[in-house]
Amino acid sequence: MSRIGKKTIDLPQAVTVDIKDSLVKVKGPKGELKYDFPYGVTVAVDSGKVIVERLSDLKKDRELHGLVRSLIANMVTGVSQGYKRDLEIKGVGYRAQAKGNKIAFTLGYSHAIEYELPAGVTAVTDDKMTAISLTGIEKQLLGQVAANIRKLRKPDVYKGKGVRYAGERIKLKAGKTGKK
Repeated sequence: MSRIGKKTIDLPQAVTVDIKDSLVKVKGPKGELKYDFPYGVTVAVDSGKVIVERLSDLKKDRELHGLVRSLIANMVTGVSQGYKRDLEIKGVGYRAQAKGNKIAFTLGYSHAIEYELPAGVTAVTDDKMTAISLTGIEKQLLGQVAANIRKLRKPDVYKGKGVRYAGERIKLKAGKTGKK
């Protein structure tokens, strides 16, 4: 039995879950999310709890059991509290500025980079323009946007310059030594 799959999901007061065929709709104060779960798993709502069960003990169904439960739990958390991902920019002259649904980056290239945010993700930069806070209700989308922004200029292994996740530690390499 899946340890994650057999846990029930407690629903906060403002969150409602509707199940029709194989489609789960989760509605809350921050928005609405939908998920079409695969065959082999059943989802039911019972007295303020979401219960995920599998139909058989086939390997595929056992794999899906915990996955579907985790995805639905992430949806419930997203529509009730939301998710936040912070990024830091290190380097002389490296900065970012949020303008509506776009972020303008100056990352040491010969040109500025404009990154367009997908619907459902918002960005805020600090006064120094060296920190970005991404917020959204969909955990997977928010993580993908953060990874795409980090990919614009990965942290350098010699000086540590670039875009990194907040709190990420970069192991710096020693530079070359001169001849004596």
